[in-house]
Amino acid sequence: MRFASLGSGSRGNSTLVDSGKTTLMIDCGFSRREVERRLSNLDCLAEQLDAILVTHEHSDHISGVVSLADKFDIAVYATHGTVRASSLSSVSRLIRFNAGEHFFIGDILVQSVSVPHDSLEACQYSLSVEGSTLGILTDLGFVTKHVEEVFKYCDSLILEFNHDHNLLQNGPYPAKLKNRISGEMGHLSNIQATNFVTKIIRDKFNLMVAHVSEKNNTREIVMKSLEFVNHFPSSEVFFAEQDVVSGWLEVSKVG
Repeated sequence: MRFASLGSGSRGNSTLVDSGKTTLMIDCGFSRREVERRLSNLDCLAEQLDAILVTHEHSDHISGVVSLADKFDIAVYATHGTVRASSLSSVSRLIRFNAGEHFFIGDILVQSVSVPHDSLEACQYSLSVEGSTLGILTDLGFVTKHVEEVFKYCDSLILEFNHDHNLLQNGPYPAKLKNRISGEMGHLSNIQATNFVTKIIRDKFNLMVAHVSEKNNTREIVMKSLEFVNHFPSSEVFFAEQDVVSGWLEVSKVG
């Protein structure tokens, strides 16, 4: 299994996962034309997508879902709450589920995981093929015990490092927005994300840093907090950027 970021941040999010037999898109927060352009950077066509998995209804995650799905007849998977809070009910091939359910799409085992976020029924995903597991974990206010239990088995992880606490609190955002971002239904800080990584890191582990705030965080601050990864010489840290499509990364079973 391999994965790539089409873009990550407050202006749009989308991830591609490919098993060789099944190709999934997780979220589609860009216009249809922009998604097609970004897919071309990975030598992939929208017609190849087997399904789009939606995490929640915020526009930076779903703005292109309906247009892409309708044009290319792609199945869309979303929780009942996400459908109720969005325009996704108009999709012709819509599969609703409850956060926490497991199901197969092709040869990929999808485990949806309920997360605390300011949306109606947000979830994140653990994707497994032949013993290797990729975790996708963004847009949550804190790492619950259940989230920790599910994602500690991942061999590779896309994890939100949204904000540096000091930059956020001393930045230009109004107090209400600062409280939303840093609250238990908001986004992970560098400290929260780093603490989680320390619990699950092992050799040959690939970590992709995602959903980094352009105003409240920097790559340098994140990398400073992740210096301990250097003690695992076969593990690597990558960044999902807002305007750059990443290369493909392999998910290899961690020993």
